[in-house]
Amino acid sequence: MFTLSNRSLQRLKGVNQVLVDITLLAIQKTKVDFGVTTGVRTIHTQQQLVQQGKSQTMNSYHLLQDDMTSWAVDLVAYVDGDVCWEVNVYDDVADAMKEASQQVDRKNFRLRWGGAWSVPDIANWDKSMEEAQMSYIDYKRKLKQRPFFDGPHFELNR
Repeated sequence: MFTLSNRSLQRLKGVNQVLVDITLLAIQKTKVDFGVTTGVRTIHTQQQLVQQGKSQTMNSYHLLQDDMTSWAVDLVAYVDGDVCWEVNVYDDVADAMKEASQQVDRKNFRLRWGGAWSVPDIANWDKSMEEAQMSYIDYKRKLKQRPFFDGPHFELNR
């Protein structure tokens, strides 16, 4: 079983408690270790990420929402103690986030994963997160659009 580091816990400060609870439960359930890289972002940071093409919107849930909390987290996976960016590893992290979100009182929030943008609430997806990602890719291809994969990203929405 894994636990979040103090640095990851600090990065959860200012994040909506529902998402904090999901993340804290997911780290106990995951088969892949992960940490939190980002919770709250400033507008300036978001502007830079959009300019660099690393984000596609200035309406990011990482920015403070009406309740003055961030509704998004970015997680980084670790394999054998090293950062890992392999897509299949993020499917596993998403599976843990999905399971945790099914067990936490989400207070009418849905949980969306950046690896499967077309799935509005992964808690209600009845297949694996790998299948959710494939569904998203198929959806974007039918529209003749390139998928935007953001596997580390999880966000609450209504």
